[in-house]
Amino acid sequence: MNLHQFRFVQEAVRQKLNLTETAKALFTSQPGVSKAILELEGELGIDIFSRHGKRLRRVTEPGQEVLKSIEIILREVNNLKRIGEEFSQQDAGTLSIATTHTQARYVLPGPIAQLRERFPKVNISLHQGTPEQVSQMLLEDVADIGLATESLAQIDELVSMPWYEWQHAIVMPQNHPLAKVEHLSLELLAQEPLISYHPAFAGRSRIDQAFAKRGLKPRVVLEAIDSDVIKIYVRGGLGVGIIAYMAMQDEPTPSDLVWRPAGQLFGQNVARVAFKRGAYLRNFVYDFAETLSPRLSRTLIERAISGTQDDYQL
Repeated sequence: MNLHQFRFVQEAVRQKLNLTETAKALFTSQPGVSKAILELEGELGIDIFSRHGKRLRRVTEPGQEVLKSIEIILREVNNLKRIGEEFSQQDAGTLSIATTHTQARYVLPGPIAQLRERFPKVNISLHQGTPEQVSQMLLEDVADIGLATESLAQIDELVSMPWYEWQHAIVMPQNHPLAKVEHLSLELLAQEPLISYHPAFAGRSRIDQAFAKRGLKPRVVLEAIDSDVIKIYVRGGLGVGIIAYMAMQDEPTPSDLVWRPAGQLFGQNVARVAFKRGAYLRNFVYDFAETLSPRLSRTLIERAISGTQDDYQL
């Protein structure tokens, strides 16, 4: 048995047992993938997958146990590579960050600049995506660290810790009737066309839940993943915006927009920092995490990744 076989099995599961997509993801041929999996099953003396003709149908019970071992083996192989990089280049390498647009645009520029100042030989690879994509990039070792509000705490293979609390803001043009209202209500907002995030982003679930609890059905006329895009359409008069308050911090004074904090309407959101459980992290990854928050000490992260501590509170 060999690492190629392990990777083929792991990727086949990630691709929902589609061997054509598995071969594309691994830049090889479908017959080669199928042959490697069959050879591994022959060596182990078990079926990892049940089949209908040549198609994989499901992972068998012994196959589930094999997958657990493969995950551990490939994780440790990746850790070995990182250890080699760590000790051959103590202060050099690439920090790979997976995050959402809001964090990348409004929160991370300062911490990244500080890291570059301390580690000038470290390059930054910034991957932006949905919270689910952030989680997947951590699981697939594309990223060293993941930053998002949703999803990260829901995956057993990841360990996540609170980073900071934030609230939404209501945004409207200066000449909008609601601009004169100091204390907005959900009832008032439900009467307006609204512009906010796609349901998978930036605490949108809290917005929907707040309206639902009051029995209100808001009219969301436009959804986006980018706070700057939302502000553009608010300026264009398409509706009232609901965005992360961080997105208003760089607005010029005076601004053509008026904004009101909305924590009293939608509650507080918690942005989280996540790592793959059992991963080996290089020194500058710990340093970057400590830059994000004084709570994220190297000792705490090491304990979390090793699985000795599960509950982290702000």
